[in-house]
Amino acid sequence: MIHTAQGVAEVTDATFEERVLAAGLPVLVEFTADWCGPCRQLAPVLSAVAAELAGRMEIVQLDIDTSTATAARYAVLSAPTLIVFRDGEPVRQMVGARPRRKLLAELEEVLAGEG
Repeated sequence: MIHTAQGVAEVTDATFEERVLAAGLPVLVEFTADWCGPCRQLAPVLSAVAAELAGRMEIVQLDIDTSTATAARYAVLSAPTLIVFRDGEPVRQMVGARPRRKLLAELEEVLAGEG
């Protein structure tokens, strides 16, 4: 089981299209794994960001070990990889853990339409 961030849903290959690609809001997907140390460090950051961006952006996690088709589809080679989807398309990709302030700044750029 992945280390889920509080307030962050888990998606799978089976639910990815409905929860991410068909979502009305932009969605940040953390491609994660339970063996990933930086992913554990990122969990509280994602929880904080999910609370701050509630109503503007969804944040979900996908376990790359159990949802291999989706990870392969988006060429995810390392964890954590963060991809922002808007209208079913990936618009921003970030690799590695980052502090809350940096992640928020990157997401605000996406929300402002700068991709």
